[in-house]
Amino acid sequence: MSTVHLPSEASRTLERAFGGNLDRAALEALAIEGYRTAKLSAGEVARVLGLETSLAAQKWLTEHGVDANYSMDDLERDREALIKLFPDLR
Repeated sequence: MSTVHLPSEASRTLERAFGGNLDRAALEALAIEGYRTAKLSAGEVARVLGLETSLAAQKWLTEHGVDANYSMDDLERDREALIKLFPDLR
């Protein structure tokens, strides 16, 4: 377990902004930043936050204003994979 030591004034300021549970607020902020920067996948975010699935994590991220890490290249790869699995989709 890691611990961050904050000066009293910083702690009070952060508690006013984020509530009394700074441990959870810090965990959520790190999860959001990790996902935004593609250092964490949705599945990893789920594990970090104690959510059951990556879909639950994606929902949580969306509720917190975080866009999905899904590019046009991802879409094209998924499209090609689906066509291989279901050739009638063409």
